[in-house]
Amino acid sequence: MTRLQANLILLLAGAMWGMGFVAQSTAMKSISPLLFTGLRFTLATLVVLPFAIREARQAQTALTPRNWLAFIWIGLLMLGAIATQQIGLLTTTVTNSGFLTGLYVVMTPLLGVMLFRHWPHPVVWPAALTALAGIWFLSGGAIEHLTSGDWLTVLAAGFCALQVIFIARAASSTGRPITLAVTQFAVCAVLGLTGALVHEQIDFNAARAALPEIVYAGIFSGGIAFTLQVIGQRYTTAPQAAIFLSSEALFAALFGALILGERLPAIGFLGCGLIFAAILAVELAPALLARARATGTV
Repeated sequence: MTRLQANLILLLAGAMWGMGFVAQSTAMKSISPLLFTGLRFTLATLVVLPFAIREARQAQTALTPRNWLAFIWIGLLMLGAIATQQIGLLTTTVTNSGFLTGLYVVMTPLLGVMLFRHWPHPVVWPAALTALAGIWFLSGGAIEHLTSGDWLTVLAAGFCALQVIFIARAASSTGRPITLAVTQFAVCAVLGLTGALVHEQIDFNAARAALPEIVYAGIFSGGIAFTLQVIGQRYTTAPQAAIFLSSEALFAALFGALILGERLPAIGFLGCGLIFAAILAVELAPALLARARATGTV
């Protein structure tokens, strides 16, 4: 797979997450956050598991205990991101949550340098800030007084950044992206349902009322989109992946307008343009610079 194909796959994942953001927010009207998280990832596990089994049968080498520990660690990071974002939606607005989650675009290269001294291509830094500014304008260019839900969403962005970084390290080295994806889902399903049993009141009527959202979030924005993320990240860098995945905010605004009747403010169109500019920059600038150096023009 070429880097262009990988980045397009990540863009598709961002679109599915954008639609999933609408499903997550509407689901909170009828179901508790941990129960929703546990049910959606139980469904995601069941959908993707047959493909993971097929991948395992075709694999030339077996996974080591260290590989499995890495997969489980990534699953814990994913659970932290999903659960804190989902709980945060109870006490913050969709606008605030969309912007604050987008902080992982900047956190990813920063944490990559801090943890592993992995310096990204220079274009990533201005592109990450451009994408962040785009998300800010897309949210209306304003944010309300920070609530506990807002701070939980900032924490979710940190978990997202760490998940992107560790996926980049594990997916390419093991060559088992679908197994990694289904392990993430299983960790989220087991711990999400366990947390719901301990801390929430289980209401099957609420689960039935949120069934359409559970199905979409489980199969599409869960099973398919997160699997596409892992596959795409085998062929691109973590900072570039974060920028392409930030298109989630753009698609969330689009689907919010189409499905919920929300209207994008005039400043939001500027945000859309900035996000697209960031995506084009990380895709085209490295190739153009390499070509210029090869021809001796720089």
